[in-house]
Amino acid sequence: MPMEDGLPISSLQHYIYCPRQCALIHVERLWADNIHTASGSIEHERVDAGQGNTSRGIRIERSVHLLSERYGMQGVADVVEYHGPRGRYDRIVPVEYKHGKPKAHRADEVQLCAQAICLEEMHGMDIERGYLFYLKPRRRTDVLFDEELRNLTIRTILDVRSLIDNGETPPARYEKSCEQCSMIDLCLPHLGPHMKGIGRVPASQYNDRQFSILLNNEPSEP
Repeated sequence: MPMEDGLPISSLQHYIYCPRQCALIHVERLWADNIHTASGSIEHERVDAGQGNTSRGIRIERSVHLLSERYGMQGVADVVEYHGPRGRYDRIVPVEYKHGKPKAHRADEVQLCAQAICLEEMHGMDIERGYLFYLKPRRRTDVLFDEELRNLTIRTILDVRSLIDNGETPPARYEKSCEQCSMIDLCLPHLGPHMKGIGRVPASQYNDRQFSILLNNEPSEP
């Protein structure tokens, strides 16, 4: 898909979860919902609909648009907390809401770290940590933006950009986690490695701008 507005931060999460899923969404512009993504969309709408507020020295902003010219990426953060006196905050904390529970892979952490990288560039200050709020256990998970996570995030940015620039969809490979993916009926992983690109859907229901908005607010995998 066109990237005039920058690489979608959501694409990094997709790539960590499954490079083929990332290509189907961001190269071939395919998308499908299941009960997990639909539930996640509803939860995100509730979070995004809330109003920003200030309490105990913390200003809370919702649906914050993010941009990094250095890395050529953009997206939307669910919540950004600005800590400190009004107009002179000394700490910024991104908070991302996720449907389900913490996962074995680092896709959610990479997405949050990418948000922090954008905020650092936008505000000219370092961000040490952020939080993932999982809706199933309903508690925050602390994420430290250490060197390891930052390096993984930057490598993923480069890998995703290469994947999209090349315009090639990796072959299918079935794994147990495929059964939870909303894209399974489009991906057809049971057909094996010879199943490659699907092809862009004619007369897509989304134009490029609508598709970008969809992906930047796209809920996480279960």
